[in-house]
Amino acid sequence: MKDFVKKLELPEFIKDSRLTASVVIVIFLSLFSTVIGIMINPFFGLAMLLIFILIAIFTVYGVYILAGNANNFAANLSYRIKRSEQEAMIKMPLGILLYDSNYHIQWVNPYLQLYLKDQDLLGRSIASVDPELGQIFQTVLDDKKTNENRLVQWGKHKFEMTVQDKLGVVYLLDITRYAKIEEKYQAERLAIGQIFIDNYDELSQGMHDQELTLMSSYVQNTLSEYASRFNAYLKRIDEDHFILLAHVQDLKKIEEDKFSVLDKVRLETSRNNTPLTLSIGIAYGSDSLNEIADQAQSNLDLALGRGGDQVVLRVPGEEARFFGGKSNPMEKRTRVRARMVSQALQEIFKDADQIFIVGHQRPDMDAIGGGIGVAKIARAHGTKASVVLDTNHTNYDVGRLVSRMEKAGDLDLFISPEDALSQATSNSLLIMVDHSKYSITYSPKLYEKLKNRLVIIDHHRRGEEFPENPMLIYIEPYASSTCELVTEMIEYQPQRGEQLLTDLEATAMLAGITVDSKEFSLRTGTRTFDAASYLRSIGADSAVVSDLLKEDLDSFMQKAKLVATLKMYHDNIAIMLGEDDKIIDPIVTAQAADMALSLEHVDASFAVTRRKKDLVGISARSMGDINVQVIMEKLGGGGHLSNAATQLKDVTIEQAQAQLTQAIDEYIEENE
Repeated sequence: MKDFVKKLELPEFIKDSRLTASVVIVIFLSLFSTVIGIMINPFFGLAMLLIFILIAIFTVYGVYILAGNANNFAANLSYRIKRSEQEAMIKMPLGILLYDSNYHIQWVNPYLQLYLKDQDLLGRSIASVDPELGQIFQTVLDDKKTNENRLVQWGKHKFEMTVQDKLGVVYLLDITRYAKIEEKYQAERLAIGQIFIDNYDELSQGMHDQELTLMSSYVQNTLSEYASRFNAYLKRIDEDHFILLAHVQDLKKIEEDKFSVLDKVRLETSRNNTPLTLSIGIAYGSDSLNEIADQAQSNLDLALGRGGDQVVLRVPGEEARFFGGKSNPMEKRTRVRARMVSQALQEIFKDADQIFIVGHQRPDMDAIGGGIGVAKIARAHGTKASVVLDTNHTNYDVGRLVSRMEKAGDLDLFISPEDALSQATSNSLLIMVDHSKYSITYSPKLYEKLKNRLVIIDHHRRGEEFPENPMLIYIEPYASSTCELVTEMIEYQPQRGEQLLTDLEATAMLAGITVDSKEFSLRTGTRTFDAASYLRSIGADSAVVSDLLKEDLDSFMQKAKLVATLKMYHDNIAIMLGEDDKIIDPIVTAQAADMALSLEHVDASFAVTRRKKDLVGISARSMGDINVQVIMEKLGGGGHLSNAATQLKDVTIEQAQAQLTQAIDEYIEENE
């Protein structure tokens, strides 16, 4: 009886109140029917009693059978689940490793054993069994990224690795096959390139048809051969424009080749006295072909804005990569663009209630002279215009100019940053001169207020940091200075009887050209002398220029002390270091770099000085063989091939020197 009771132990689902109620109701109704039957007829009641007993017996027996079957089913299911878990742990394609508190192996499943070969593993450390796996395991522990899936490379395989350090378990899922599929997808993504011949129009104007055909065929054949070499597709869509299609895996090979086609075209055409250069913009990385094409065009614009003869390769969300840019930008043979920009500015001036011209931080004579010229152009068209400048805080040369203009009664050309900010309206116009990086603009608050109504006039190569959607961009890296560009625009202004510039204003602009061209010795073309000649013809005084640019005694002594620290690096590079606790004016730093460049065997010079308590500046100069712009861009700066600079925050002079030498080494390695 006890065994029966034990066997009658009911599972939980049998004890459900609704099932119990149903059984009780059936038995109660049977008993009730028996009582009624006895009351009606004893014999009928006796029959009903027998039926009741049978119902009760079969009900209890049925519950017993149901309980037994349920228990058997649950036990069988539990056994199968445990067996499946054991089989999965042993046979499924997932490596499992158990380790103890000392990181010694306690057990591995057969699947992982295949990767570790027939070794005696138990009790040994992971690193002693497989050093590579041990290093991967230690890296995960050190990063404290346990319980997270990590993609790791172990030998020739890729795994998703999970470490549960509290349980002492490592899981390794081999995803090599899927990783290869992803790699294949990434490698076969489409890259779109835009190729532009920088100076095709200028050269073709002076050529005979036969010469032009030969030059055009040479470019076509050279580019086609280069594209075929890397399995790329090239199509000429205009006389000076090509489109390039390539897989990313092939583009990587072209990157490793450093786009040698740039040098080949430039050098071979130069030998024939028809020097051609190429600008290329390439993009990839988006699922939309339209986005890739737009990015490629944007990259080409950036390459052209930086002076051409280079490649800009940029993927959305990543920093641009630059190749080439080894030659000085070539001077254009036409003034058409200067005239077109001048006319476009006249139209923009009509819609502005006031114009503010702003230079870079610590503006020099080129920024101020260019600003004065633009302001006078605007005023000649009846629009109020002012140069944003705090006249009480200037460099010594700009300070001398301000003093002379104050005596001449021309100080109304300038407006303080505070007044400009308060007077600016939604219809005002901001013109950035001598810079295009908004992070170094003279009045950041004014820029933020008027950044949607912006014009840029600059002679520096365009960098990645650039305002969005300016109304007009006039960047000509071939020019010696901003003053040269503005002077050409002044020449195209309609003559209304009186001279647009006063003698002193023309002198200020000539001083700007003199400073940036290092007295007409660097980045100087025929149009530089044309601009200087024009300024002289309308009253610019070279004697006054010399007086404005005179150094004061303190600056001269600082510069001499800085040059005295000169040390040679790589035999042809001069590096000068200021004192870490002494702030030196950026003008003095730049002049020291210029002075070092005049020494024998110096192809490039760098002056490193402290600008502020938390800021170190580097001025870079070169004779043209070394592209100091690329070196400064590695440190977050920019400029020209032969004239560049950067600023480093929260570093010492010694740390800045270390970063500089590393950037120089990288540049030399890239261009060997």
